[in-house]
Amino acid sequence: MNKPLILIVEDDAPIRNLIAVTLEAHDYRFITAQNAGNALMEATSHNPDIMLLDLGLPDMDGVAVIQKIRTWSNIPIIVISARSDDADKIEALDAGADDYLTKPFSVDELLARLRVTIRRLNQTQSDNSDSPVFTNGSLRIDYAAGCAWLDEQELHLTPIEYKLLCVLARNCGKVLTHKYITQQVWGTTWENNIASLRVFMATLRKKLENDPNGLPFIQTHVGIGYRMMKVDHPVCS
Repeated sequence: MNKPLILIVEDDAPIRNLIAVTLEAHDYRFITAQNAGNALMEATSHNPDIMLLDLGLPDMDGVAVIQKIRTWSNIPIIVISARSDDADKIEALDAGADDYLTKPFSVDELLARLRVTIRRLNQTQSDNSDSPVFTNGSLRIDYAAGCAWLDEQELHLTPIEYKLLCVLARNCGKVLTHKYITQQVWGTTWENNIASLRVFMATLRKKLENDPNGLPFIQTHVGIGYRMMKVDHPVCS
């Protein structure tokens, strides 16, 4: 895709200007909003490709903004907030945010997060979203057949392991919270299901990453959840 249009939602003028200058220096297109009302108006009128969102807005909490956006758009949302507690991160990710950057942040990290998001957008656009087959490095999932292969060898997965793998694959590159995953797999967010999730995730990872020299498919975000990493090269066996 061409350089994406980025919506900066930040009420703190110095931080908003810092982000704007950074994006301008790297030839990104951008628009700005100082509060939630303006953000929602800009999002509906300009249809930006990515949103950079502060949570502490003067007229509405940023989590509520995410929830409103998610009723009609899948635009990638990167939260940039001074709230550093795991509970705040989990709440934002559960509401539908794609990534979370804590203030104070370096512009290099912000640019890196943007590059990751843009790669995911490019991948989504180049792939047929309705494709029955998902590939990631040496991992291949045939959704129609209900089977998965690694290095051309069929993986022998339990029904729960396969369901977990599909949830991660369909959200490749995105951090998924424990609550989101258990809701998708078991239909509930009970504490015992979260405990079960850790067990099933451990067995799934063992089957996916039995080569200690291979590239990991699943990344753990301690206290938050899991993310399937995009593997650019086949895993060596």
